Order: sequence, then C-alpha cells, then structure tokens
Amino acid sequence: MDDAPPPRLPRPEEVKEALGFVPLVEAYFRRAQTEMPDELREIFRGHRLTARHGAVLPQLTVETSLSVSELAGRMGMSLTTASELLGDLSRAGLVERREDPANRRRTLVSLAPRHRAMIEGFVALRAAPLLRVLDELSPVERQGFVAGLVAWAHEVRNW
Repeated sequence: MDDAPPPRLPRPEEVKEALGFVPLVEAYFRRAQTEMPDELREIFRGHRLTARHGAVLPQLTVETSLSVSELAGRMGMSLTTASELLGDLSRAGLVERREDPANRRRTLVSLAPRHRAMIEGFVALRAAPLLRVLDELSPVERQGFVAGLVAWAHEVRNW
C-alpha cells in the first residue's frame, strides 16, 4: 500500500508562470545547435549524439580527467548510463578512456586532445549568458537561482 500523498496539482496561474519559461529554455537549447562549431555538429550528427552526450562535455572541460563513477555522480546518473554515454563519445573521437595507473579497476576519461580547444570554446560560449546573469545577482539571489535550477533539473531528469 502506498502511503504517499497524491501530487499537488498546480494552480492555473502557476502553470501559466511556469510555461512562460518554456520558450526561453527552448531557445537556449535550440541555439546550442546553431552555435556549435561545424566540425562538432557533424560529429554529433554522424554519430547520432544527443543533448545528453553534449551535457557530458562541460564536465570534462573543468577537470583534466575524471573517473566514470565521478562523472556519473556529478551528473546524477547511473554508472551504466555514464559508461554508455562515454562509450558513444569515445567512438565519436571526442573523449578518450584509459586505465587509471593508480587503480587499474578504474577508467579515466578526458577530452580528446584533438578536439579539446574546440569543445572548450563551445562550452565557454554556451556558459557566457548564465555567467553574466550570475554576476548580476547578489550572493543570496545567486544561491536561490542555483537552488532553483538544481531542483528543476532534478525534477526534469526524474520525469
């Protein structure tokens, strides 16, 4: 027997407010394809990579290399899903996987040197609007904004 209360249905004004953000979010993701360097766009098309694959790339611009489990934890996904995405990115030539010399059971992943500058440039271009917004917010506003984004991303991921 499930003792969880039924989900609260949003009020019409809440729905209207929330849906008002959809065109903004849609435009952000649609622009990703148009701002993507031609070479990267062709790699994505040729290997049938999706936005989920693209979401891995910024994580690899922050660190020189990560283990598959570290990446899975950062992205809030299972180890299996992270491994699948990285396998696809590796076959596309965008990332490299290698055995961790300190622990041979771990696999480390990093951006392929050949594509690192292109990917870092694209990630910086895509991050610029968000960074400008964050710079304009007070520390309290920034904390609330980030908390809202995290909550929204968690909810969408589990939808």
